[in-house]
Amino acid sequence: MKILGIKGENLAVKFLKEKGYRIIARNYKTPLGEIDIIAQDGNTIVFIEVKTRTDEFFGQPFEAVNKKKRQKLKNVALLYLKRYKGECPVRFDVLSIFYRGDGKKEIEHIKDAFEV
Repeated sequence: MKILGIKGENLAVKFLKEKGYRIIARNYKTPLGEIDIIAQDGNTIVFIEVKTRTDEFFGQPFEAVNKKKRQKLKNVALLYLKRYKGECPVRFDVLSIFYRGDGKKEIEHIKDAFEV
């Protein structure tokens, strides 16, 4: 399971760089929790949650970002901003990655997935 997550995050970083994002941090950890990727898109700081799946048994990958997970992400993001950035435009995105059995990968980038 952990290997799949790392594989998904590596693909997400590649995808984001190709879209012009500047990666600031990966697996940003605090006592409150972790954010998979922090990136910059223009002048906006983007906090990105990556969800990777190989089947639909538990639903689509993005469906795992529930209310509790969103609240945790918000708290970690606020702590990051307080420590490093101050006031600036912020966005929360979800990258939903699905590895099909035939080796194909589907990436769904949900911008502004939720608000603070």
